[in-house]
Amino acid sequence: MSHAEAFRMVTQPEESKIVKNLGPLAASGADAGQVADAAVAVWVAIDAALSPVIGARGIAALYQRALHLASAEHPWLAAVYEGALQPGGFASLRAALSCQTGLRAAAAHDSMLQTFHDLLDNLIGQLLTQRLLQVVWDQPPSGPAVQDNSP
Repeated sequence: MSHAEAFRMVTQPEESKIVKNLGPLAASGADAGQVADAAVAVWVAIDAALSPVIGARGIAALYQRALHLASAEHPWLAAVYEGALQPGGFASLRAALSCQTGLRAAAAHDSMLQTFHDLLDNLIGQLLTQRLLQVVWDQPPSGPAVQDNSP
């Protein structure tokens, strides 16, 4: 069991799973570049939502910690850590995700995002976390449009 998995087991009840994951986007055929773009859009939205409350450096610290914990499951994320030292620096995440398959990129992003959410829950509480990030979760995912062919 990785550190990130152990952390999630201790800190997060099952009913509070976040809803903004990119697995469905990748499963619908999105390539790694599209997943990476969607991931960066999520992080930019998180940055905008949380900056007034915990500041850019607070977000950067949580982002770095989430990267560190998620890299236990996805070792290639460790390369992103150096680029994460500057607040709002998501270019290295985009580059690393783009080098993977769409499904691997989505799995890594989802793991990192869940870890970030768990860390934030522990810092400011579950209700405030949900309230602050609701605007992020309400945004439609980026990626190719899926046509509904049902009658």
